[in-house]
Amino acid sequence: MRETSFCALLHSTPDHSVEVHSADQEVVIALGSNVGDRLNNFNEALQLMKKLGINITRHACLYDTAPAYVNDQPQFLNSAVRADTKLGPHELLRVLKKIEQEMGRAGGIRYGPRPIDLDILFYGKYQIGSDILTVPHERLWERPFVMAPLMDLLGSVIDSDTIACWHSFSTDSDGLFGSWEKLGGESLIGKEGMKRVLPIRNHLWEWSEKTSVMGILNLTPDSFNDGGKFVYVENAVSHVRLMFSEGADIVDIGAQSTRSMASRISADEELDRLIPVLEAVQGMPEMEGKLISVDTFYSDVASEAVKKGAHIINDVSSGQLDPNMHRIVASLDVPYIAMHMRGDPATMQSSDNLQYDDVCSQVASELFSRVKDAELSGVPAWRIILDPGIGFSKKTKHNLDILMGIPAIRAEIAKRSLAVSCSCTYWTIKKEIFR
Repeated sequence: MRETSFCALLHSTPDHSVEVHSADQEVVIALGSNVGDRLNNFNEALQLMKKLGINITRHACLYDTAPAYVNDQPQFLNSAVRADTKLGPHELLRVLKKIEQEMGRAGGIRYGPRPIDLDILFYGKYQIGSDILTVPHERLWERPFVMAPLMDLLGSVIDSDTIACWHSFSTDSDGLFGSWEKLGGESLIGKEGMKRVLPIRNHLWEWSEKTSVMGILNLTPDSFNDGGKFVYVENAVSHVRLMFSEGADIVDIGAQSTRSMASRISADEELDRLIPVLEAVQGMPEMEGKLISVDTFYSDVASEAVKKGAHIINDVSSGQLDPNMHRIVASLDVPYIAMHMRGDPATMQSSDNLQYDDVCSQVASELFSRVKDAELSGVPAWRIILDPGIGFSKKTKHNLDILMGIPAIRAEIAKRSLAVSCSCTYWTIKKEIFR
């Protein structure tokens, strides 16, 4: 159903505009870049937006896209964010133009190359028409590279008056979902002109192209599967070499046991175990084209591991065991695996933590809550990978229900955020079976 009764129309001039200052307005801002380090341009723009009164609450996925209108130019990186702001619409426009100028955007060919492009797609419940600003963006409906990230920012369920308004502005009777489907919808993703990508190391990884194999290296004396086998650097390196020869793309190194009832060691002790092995693995010739993930729930360990060359942080607690984890991960600019677990390894299999009415629905809801916290701390959804936590706070039946219920988990998360639902991956499930 399209609802318009609570939507407003503003016609104004930039000098005598009707500005909305009384309360925060929810806005959608599109980002594009095809000059220089595109991802760094996004990060810089987001930081400037936060400093200038634009509080980012959600991030879309990242898309590597072919140029439109002017074809003879480099590929674009596209995304979008939802944010709250007290800035009026024309004031918001001025702030965004200021950011573009500070980042080096100057006059040039229309639709031509640019280090950053920031467009207001939606502003609260308002349609705006003036000499310099039209909201919704007038060419929104014809641009898959804008519609794809916009859809990421929505849930499949219309859960607020503002979202209902945005749907009502669509040129399609079925709202934004109908407009997206008319362009081709999800079938467009993965084709040459539009690829959904995960930034990792110094490149953009189209992780939907293949299933990546993660090998597990436990440096602990008490892990149930291989405890004590790889506490010496030489043994650890030999095992990593073996896993790479057998087809592993990623090695996940853990120096803290997360088996049931495991005692927790300090961050300093974890680092003492981890760093010598991490440095040795990083120096292996076989590391060419491979990735290192570090399994930790300590922010200090995560920070030091990335300094020493780790490419991914894998947190079994999703930030629940260290209040600084999300803030630190936001500053590290690496992918973040957020896993579902209740309690900690010592308590995760308690009777209270094993109570589920619907394990897939509840895992989805609890994971989304943790990812939302991470996003509000500055970790964009395009860097987050979800892991439902096979074997953690789960009975055998729960594990089997999750393995069979991945589509249900994704659908449940998609009700709230299509971008976060895209972060569910299968290799993170498979790795836990062998921990």
